[in-house]
Amino acid sequence: MSAPIRPRSGAPYARIMGVGGYRPVRVVPNSELIERIDSSDEWIQSRSGIKTRRWAGDEETVTEMSLAAAGKALAHAGISAEEIGCVIVATVTHLKQTPAVATDIAYRLGAGGGRAPAFDISAACAGFCYGLTLANDMVRGGSAEYVLVIGVERLSDLTNPDDRSTAFIFGDGAGAVVVGPSEEPGIGPVVWGSDGANSGTISQSTSWEALRDNPEAAFPTLTMEGQTVFRWAVWEMAKVCQEALDAAGVEASQLDAFIPHQANMRITDAMIKALKLPPDVPVARDIAETGNTSAASIPLAMERMLESGEAAAGGTALVMGFGAGLVYAGQVITLP
Repeated sequence: MSAPIRPRSGAPYARIMGVGGYRPVRVVPNSELIERIDSSDEWIQSRSGIKTRRWAGDEETVTEMSLAAAGKALAHAGISAEEIGCVIVATVTHLKQTPAVATDIAYRLGAGGGRAPAFDISAACAGFCYGLTLANDMVRGGSAEYVLVIGVERLSDLTNPDDRSTAFIFGDGAGAVVVGPSEEPGIGPVVWGSDGANSGTISQSTSWEALRDNPEAAFPTLTMEGQTVFRWAVWEMAKVCQEALDAAGVEASQLDAFIPHQANMRITDAMIKALKLPPDVPVARDIAETGNTSAASIPLAMERMLESGEAAAGGTALVMGFGAGLVYAGQVITLP
């Protein structure tokens, strides 16, 4: 008879203990972009709700922005870096295939004494919710007591300033949360998935292989079939939101905040209508000043809502991300 394997178990539940964000110094208003794309401030705001976005400078790298956001999240949680048992970084703009940027971040932070397991995930604008799901399972499964989840992007590196459909959308920044043990449920069941049949609707303009084979080729930038993505998000993501609420046993009227991925103000408004969200439930609209920061958008919006008092610590919030792939994930959480 083979030797029995002793299992490991963790906390009964997990919760977000702290959140932190970093926004680059440079503010880029619509007026800086409109000439190259033959547009106007009014047109951009009416199509997306965006007034400004933040673009990172040379020193504001993916690593440095992550460290700044992580430091704030750790301080908010009251947890030291040495106590972190894993570092998960959600990003699509760490422009090295290997090594994962998470390993450098973990080392620089001193996570787990500089030896914490660390890895990157690529789930586009749903990346934060994917990372949050993994962290929840780690804490409850016993593989880590505290997990640091970072969503970080430098989308300005992959933005074509002459592309009228995308030049005004994307911004840079980093958001982080610390997930740890809880005696009460603090992270609800995830509703997630992918729609690979529509994976080409958000993509790079060309592959890295093409650039390797033709050094004269233009550097890859992001492309998007805006109308297709808009229709998909409006009709499909409202269903995901409702499924996440149902899975957690929470009514829309019981929410203290709705924090969707900051993709487009019109998409957010359509989801509010589909969910029949009461007008007194605060809704994240960070996109107006920050643009679409992909994996960073939800934690950045969460931090802003808590700091402004628009949402209260300990409140119940619905978070939901969706993006290239097309991938999506949503869950109900307790705010830190």
